[in-house]
Amino acid sequence: MGDELKIALLQIAPCDTLQENLEKGRAACRKAKAQGADIALFPEMWSNGYRLYDRPVGDWKAEAIPADGAFVQAFGRLAQELEMAIGITLLEKHPGAPRNTLVLFDRRGRRCLTYAKVHTCDFDVERHLTPGEAFTVAELDTACGPVRVGAMICYDREFPESARILMLQGAELILVPNACPMEINRLAQLRARAYENMVAVATCNYPDTVPDCNGGSSVFDGVAYLPGQAGSRDTCLLQAGGAEGVYTASLDLTMLRRYRETEMQGDAYRRPQLYTPLTDTQQRPPFCRPHPRR
Repeated sequence: MGDELKIALLQIAPCDTLQENLEKGRAACRKAKAQGADIALFPEMWSNGYRLYDRPVGDWKAEAIPADGAFVQAFGRLAQELEMAIGITLLEKHPGAPRNTLVLFDRRGRRCLTYAKVHTCDFDVERHLTPGEAFTVAELDTACGPVRVGAMICYDREFPESARILMLQGAELILVPNACPMEINRLAQLRARAYENMVAVATCNYPDTVPDCNGGSSVFDGVAYLPGQAGSRDTCLLQAGGAEGVYTASLDLTMLRRYRETEMQGDAYRRPQLYTPLTDTQQRPPFCRPHPRR
């Protein structure tokens, strides 16, 4: 075995207030550290528990908080204290309308990545959010050395381009905060994003006590073949059940990196000169919808 990066998925239910979520979130991070985690990841929009549905838009917009405010900074200090990276999620106060955001702190408490959800769910209430404008990758300082980390949030996983762009920027690990039922097809999407890009994909969902969620947090390492092993292997390192808890998986970085150097997926045999229709902004039937962002 090579360098083992231990990833903790904080599959926990939110409370009623920002302060309660702060306290419960800190306790979950401490539990993750006690389990030996190098990275702890929250589910989507932890600051208010993704409580957007069946509420007036103005009410939940008022719950938006700054990405550099006290709530987020508290997790930066905790990351430094625990010497553990923390991916904290929030409804971010932003000019015009809030954003659905992840802030990743490294084990020194340094902010290394801020990502706003690019593919907002414009078929529903998220059309009132400001979408992010870029997929970015950061070098995360870990006890295993530097690791190239990117992020998608929930619905981003529906678009193969999300993970592909992160892979092209060198991502080895993609963090995916989530807030929806993780049924067979969505799990298949995550498995596919890992396989086709030769990246690890770690997804943290809310437990089954949260409406319209069912747990199922997962880690796929993307390594489908091993030398000397007949056939393909299961890339799933972890799939949690529905219960609330802190679930951990160990990612073998040495194995992943060797695989990326030799296998056929990722960027090895792409023909990007043929992919120009991907950047065509015209929307055609039967896919026309009332809230396009183009």
